Amino acid sequence: MSTIANRPRPGTAPREPASAITAFGDQRIVIRGVDRDLYNRLGEAIDEGQHIRLAYDGKDLELMTTSELHEFFTDLLGKFVSAVAFALDIDYVTTGEKTWKTEEMDRGLQADLSYYFEPEKMRMSRDARKRKSMDPADYPSAPDLAIEIDESRPKVDRPAVYAALRAIEVWRFDGARVTIEQLQPDGSYAPAQTSRFLPVRAEEILRWILDEDATLGLPWERRLRQWARRLRRRR
Repeated sequence: MSTIANRPRPGTAPREPASAITAFGDQRIVIRGVDRDLYNRLGEAIDEGQHIRLAYDGKDLELMTTSELHEFFTDLLGKFVSAVAFALDIDYVTTGEKTWKTEEMDRGLQADLSYYFEPEKMRMSRDARKRKSMDPADYPSAPDLAIEIDESRPKVDRPAVYAALRAIEVWRFDGARVTIEQLQPDGSYAPAQTSRFLPVRAEEILRWILDEDATLGLPWERRLRQWARRLRRRR
């Protein structure tokens, strides 16, 4: 994958980029040779929101516990998507860290964040939520956009799982760079400069989650929203 460098904003002096994050403190373990029944039983036993992510590629099962730093960047990325979509009047539905499984239930994973942007998927999801449906079949089977925070190398083939799900776009943050990957006709993912769903570049996402000081949340969010409103000029 190509690394996308930060660019200084027009009218501002160049500044040193923030230091890369070399470790989030996440812990990964992998169990080799797992059948799908065990994966599904574990998925049912571990509730979403417990800071434990499962990923199963059809043969190996990875369990990852996420750190406070990991969740901090998850929150920033969620706020970034929300600010840009709100400023540009782009409709979407958020599904958070939902567990996604193939129709055969033989592969699956939890994204850090995931979203629907396509109108039919949004309609289907909203209709199911209005009915308070608990049936997974009432909801779309794959996200349009998934966001992954991976400082350490995954121990299972997560891109292959996303490809099996037909997730259209995946953003990845590894502590030093952001990449935007889009699904290709052959089932592989290729880097893209700009998101299909939001008019933002990978370098801009990186700037707001790493270069800009987000430790004071409210000032950071105000600056982000001001910047997002200026994106109207690019449309």
